[in-house]
Amino acid sequence: MQVVHLLKTLIKGSHMPIKRDVLLPDHPAYTNAVEALRLYHEAQRDGASAIEVERLRQIAESLFQAVTDHQLRALGKPGGTIH
Repeated sequence: MQVVHLLKTLIKGSHMPIKRDVLLPDHPAYTNAVEALRLYHEAQRDGASAIEVERLRQIAESLFQAVTDHQLRALGKPGGTIH
């Protein structure tokens, strides 16, 4: 249950700012992505179910992709599709 609560908190706090400034490494979007990756690796190490590990991988990948897309757009490059 601790992982689920933490992930819900991470996802809520990971919304990207509307202003397109380059994000610094201490920005919550970065730190949330790193924490999600840590949880994924922890689940792998602790032998969590394959479904749980894959869920955590997808969350971490999504958060890192959001940061990457934001940084690309902030630098004037094409980022991923904005929905």
